[in-house]
Amino acid sequence: MINELDVIDWSSMNHAYGQADEIPGWLRAMASMDRSVRDGALSDFYGAVHHQGDVYVCTTASLPFLFALADDPVTPDRASVVELLVSIGRHAVERCMYDYGGEMGYAGSAVVVRERADAFVSYAADDDPAVRRAAVEGLGLFIDDAGRAAGLLRDRMSAECGVRERLPIVEAMATLALRLPEATETATAWFDGLAGDVTTEPMVRLAAVVQRARCAPDLIDEELVPTAIGLLRRILIVVKEVPEGGGNGCGTVVAGSATGAGSVTDAEADAHSGAEAESEAVSEAGAAPGVGSQPRDPACTAPEVVASPTAPQPAPGVPPQVLAAFEDLDRFQLVHSPATPLLRALHEVLDSRVPERSALLAEQLDSPDPGVRHDAIRMAKEVMTSWRGDHTALLTRLADRLVTNDPYTAAEVAEALRSVAPIAEPAREPLAEFVAAQRTAHGPEVWAMPDPSVRRAHQQAVMALARLGDPRALPSLLVALDTGVDAWRAVQVAASLPAAAGQLVPRLCRELERFERSPEHADMGVSAVLSALGRLGDASAVPVIAETVTAAMRSVQWPTAATALNALAAFGPAGAPALGVIRSVTGTRDPAVRVAAAGALWAIEGRPEEVLPLLEDLLDSHCEHEAADVLGRIGPAASRVVPRLRRMLTAGYEWTRVHAATALWDIGGPDEAPQVLETLLDAWRTNEFTADNVIACLDRMGPAAAPAVPLVRSELARPRRGGRFHGVENDEELQRVSRAFLLRHG
Repeated sequence: MINELDVIDWSSMNHAYGQADEIPGWLRAMASMDRSVRDGALSDFYGAVHHQGDVYVCTTASLPFLFALADDPVTPDRASVVELLVSIGRHAVERCMYDYGGEMGYAGSAVVVRERADAFVSYAADDDPAVRRAAVEGLGLFIDDAGRAAGLLRDRMSAECGVRERLPIVEAMATLALRLPEATETATAWFDGLAGDVTTEPMVRLAAVVQRARCAPDLIDEELVPTAIGLLRRILIVVKEVPEGGGNGCGTVVAGSATGAGSVTDAEADAHSGAEAESEAVSEAGAAPGVGSQPRDPACTAPEVVASPTAPQPAPGVPPQVLAAFEDLDRFQLVHSPATPLLRALHEVLDSRVPERSALLAEQLDSPDPGVRHDAIRMAKEVMTSWRGDHTALLTRLADRLVTNDPYTAAEVAEALRSVAPIAEPAREPLAEFVAAQRTAHGPEVWAMPDPSVRRAHQQAVMALARLGDPRALPSLLVALDTGVDAWRAVQVAASLPAAAGQLVPRLCRELERFERSPEHADMGVSAVLSALGRLGDASAVPVIAETVTAAMRSVQWPTAATALNALAAFGPAGAPALGVIRSVTGTRDPAVRVAAAGALWAIEGRPEEVLPLLEDLLDSHCEHEAADVLGRIGPAASRVVPRLRRMLTAGYEWTRVHAATALWDIGGPDEAPQVLETLLDAWRTNEFTADNVIACLDRMGPAAAPAVPLVRSELARPRRGGRFHGVENDEELQRVSRAFLLRHG
């Protein structure tokens, strides 16, 4: 059938990046005997024809040819083709459950894979175990007869003996039950049988426990986590090289092996009860060497620390922040234990049950297997960033993993602690001790040392310590700013050390001057420098910031100019030396620059007669929110804009209403209370991300805000974090102000 490719008018169809003319070449290349050609074709097809899970008309048109490739025993890598078919079908079937399923090629593809469901039955019984693993999900996705699908999955479980083959069958049964409710009772009974069968491998039993909880969350009881912990303890992981074509098809790096040799039954576990499990991070090329592990605390190893003399170098001129972002994405895909997907699924099922999740995480973080421990770090971070509560025990356990002999894991721990800095006080001393130990072991310039693993561990720990306002982070930040090595990371946290402004500000000013010399990438780092200088408040920076405004205007870098003007506003009257520069840009055509200039003039001189005319017109621009904020800071002297602000209360966008209402209160006071209060509470109910802005205004309103008490109480009763972006810092501030508000209102 592959010879019929040219019969299709591919140029009449489009994929993610334009006309679909390339598809015939990619499909033919998937049958190549050259693995690099096949891999390249699959990558191109995923990237354009199945882009981020999208399904186009051309995707549907490709399906008959993909089935032909999967059916042909001569095709070199049939498993990858079957995996692609399952992925297209999954996204199509899931999307068609919603009203917009007919968009692009979803509906067409869903019809095709359902009509060809028996092909997946055949693939699931193939002689090639890789094809079977790739296909079995299709039994849960594409067969609409629940009884038949469940029977086929049970038969596959009886036919398979390897854990690696059996785990996808358990998940496919859950997929079936979640898709077809009539299969739920059969599936849960089957899960119960698997979970209670002591002759079954513990990994498979754990999968049954987790998938049962997914399918029947209402039946979760207090035994779920203890049962999962007991099974986790029985999983002995044997380090094995991932076979050719291993991994999960999306760049995941798997530690250990979920083969029959890698997981044992209860009887075998009892015979090895004193054994310590140990695993390594493994790439498709094989296992990476260990990183300074100790016999009693084996280190988790990292593919990224393996230096390669032929490794591609970053393209010249690419900002380091961009490179770091891609490195973070790569790290995010790493999986260091075959138990990790199950444990993640269990955490998703447990959801708001934070005490149970914390108990599970304690077990994971104390596991003898370094892969389980390492992957628990991100799960612990997700709990703390998503849920309120006392996380002291979890923070302490994480901090215990800050050991110098395992920089790969220490870096992950430190990054997690940095992300929850507002609640990370229990980790202060362990962080300081780790930073000091690294400086002792590797010298005072460890921040800039060549070893990427050690360098990352140190930098993340220093940044976490700085976020806590601890001066012991300062020496390494100065090294960063003096050497220029990853200086942008130091800039991110410099403002957390205001007592060190005398040492930091001159160095930050040098960073600013460097950006002025290279304006093409200024927006990638200058905002952070300007923000840090504004927050540190050392007036010696004012002339340099003023020069930045001039340079940005000269190179038409409006965002940079606006950021610099906002930084000048932070100095208040001390910013007076920059008034000439500020006034020179008040008439520019960019509204963001104009509103920032007006805000700076008000902060420095406080003359409403000069600032008000600059702001009134901006209430009709895309910077109306910022203009309203400045008018609110002016207060009663801006009373002439009250009618305009009242009209803004009827805007369709709740954020516009919030900014207008807060300004209206600050200008008009109690006379405006009824409509301000109604607007703020309505916006909060409509969009919870407005909570920080709303509660800040309510807190200023005094007795007039008393009717908001029930809503504020309701907010504090929520277990999940709230506020802008649900970030830890915003949420902690939201809770603090809300508690103070309730104290004042009884």
